[in-house]
Amino acid sequence: MAGIERALSSIGFGAFKIGRNEGIKYPSGYELPDMSAVERLLNGVLDCGISYIDTAPAYGLSEERIGQAIAHRRHECTISTKVGESFENGASTHDYSREAVQRCVERSLQRLGRGRLDLVFVHARRDDVHVLAQTDVVEALCGLRDQAVIAAIGLSGYTAAAFRASFEWADAIMLEYHPLDRTLEPVIAEAAQRRIAVVVKKPLASGRLKPAESFELILGNPGVTSVVVGSLDPAHMEENMRIAQRVRGESRAAQVSANERIRN
Repeated sequence: MAGIERALSSIGFGAFKIGRNEGIKYPSGYELPDMSAVERLLNGVLDCGISYIDTAPAYGLSEERIGQAIAHRRHECTISTKVGESFENGASTHDYSREAVQRCVERSLQRLGRGRLDLVFVHARRDDVHVLAQTDVVEALCGLRDQAVIAAIGLSGYTAAAFRASFEWADAIMLEYHPLDRTLEPVIAEAAQRRIAVVVKKPLASGRLKPAESFELILGNPGVTSVVVGSLDPAHMEENMRIAQRVRGESRAAQVSANERIRN
């Protein structure tokens, strides 16, 4: 579990916008970038020190575009993807059966051009407790991890109950956390105690927050491993990385100072 923590940069690139612009929840629409723009963006992300990319089959063309754009740099980054949700013909569908998980993982391996997947999350619906308890998805993912098809597995979900249930098998969890919603803060602390990586999604509250104000809370929390941010502008990702480095540097300094006071 500690291994996946070390593999995730403080800022991760959320690859939704490079693959899908239908059925979105963003405040305004956008054009899908062409492949040359995707290549510039993803290589720029890696160049500025962001070595973690998050995608999913539900993100449209995202997986295959990542596989094509940075095939020559596949060893420079950790990629997380997901199982359980797909997006085709303008609509999302959910299937958590063993067969669907197997098919999904095989497609992700092919699209991403990898021999093994780094990290795979359950892409849970809102009824995430039911998904974990009443479907094959957990057993299927655990089996694929045992077979070394996947290095690490986890839950991208919604409720504290589901995350706590996942602590028995998960290497990582992905949850929403920002200054406007600190509901899952106790879950973050519990996960950290268990050495489970914590990835924060939707850190800007759908555009209601600025990175600087949100990252102060998120990356100032020692239980958070990484925060995933999406953008089609390489300059925005570079700025996000600079903010993260500043906050994480200040956070570590504060922790060292506190430890010194305790010892003295």
